Amino acid sequence: MMLGVHCSVSGGLEHAFEEAALLNLDVFQVFTRNQRQWKAKPISADEKAAFANAWKAHPEVKAIFAHASYLINLASADKALQDKSIAGITEEVQRCHELGIFGAVLHPGAAGEATEEEAMNRIAEGLKQALANTAGSNVKILLENTAGQGSHVGYKFEHIRYIMDLVGSDRIGTCFDTCHAFAAGYDIRTEHEFDMVWEQFDHIIGLKHLKAIHLNDSKGDFASRLDRHEHIGQGKIGAKAFELMMKKFPHIPKCIETDAENNMDEVNIKLLRQLAGE
Repeated sequence: MMLGVHCSVSGGLEHAFEEAALLNLDVFQVFTRNQRQWKAKPISADEKAAFANAWKAHPEVKAIFAHASYLINLASADKALQDKSIAGITEEVQRCHELGIFGAVLHPGAAGEATEEEAMNRIAEGLKQALANTAGSNVKILLENTAGQGSHVGYKFEHIRYIMDLVGSDRIGTCFDTCHAFAAGYDIRTEHEFDMVWEQFDHIIGLKHLKAIHLNDSKGDFASRLDRHEHIGQGKIGAKAFELMMKKFPHIPKCIETDAENNMDEVNIKLLRQLAGE
């Protein structure tokens, strides 16, 4: 089913496997470091061994992907910030490589006062540098579609394609977020609309580049550009879209990114399994 949640690494990266086991997950997403700070301690040999041993103890986990720091903005016209961002995504890829994690999800970036084209050109240059810095690694950088809030680029499939074409590397893939897509104006609420969106995605980006999925309902209205996640079936998207997502993409790692309080991860996972026909 390739279904999971964003797991906590409180107390150590290896503890994510404990949460995954409780929910009977075969996939999960993690932060390999504090996502709201620039500096992070390198992964020690002991941490690497603990993570590897935990994975061996839980062979049911078939795939893990990471989410890069929210501070990274490769689109920034501020050279100091862009340099820090390149170093940040480089470090994330290196951490994923050490842990055996297949990919790092990255928000493309915010244009600020620049044009979208200028921003995307800078993103591509930053990605090329990060890939060069991590030559020899197979870890993929997964560009996540955005809701289009503020000056963020990546809310159109064409943006993702433009960046991918400039970078020209098979190490650049995509992560599709249902909430972001809906908020950006891609309607997936009915089967017809769902199919039309995925035809667009395949034509513009290519389904072969889809490597991960974030399953989130939306608090915001259609095309609102509001990035607010809601529990599955409780938002403006509704359950039908998630039934279609589960059935169309059984082979793609899929994770929920909603509030885990009150056992809601368990509730959401149970519903998604039911929608998949389990």
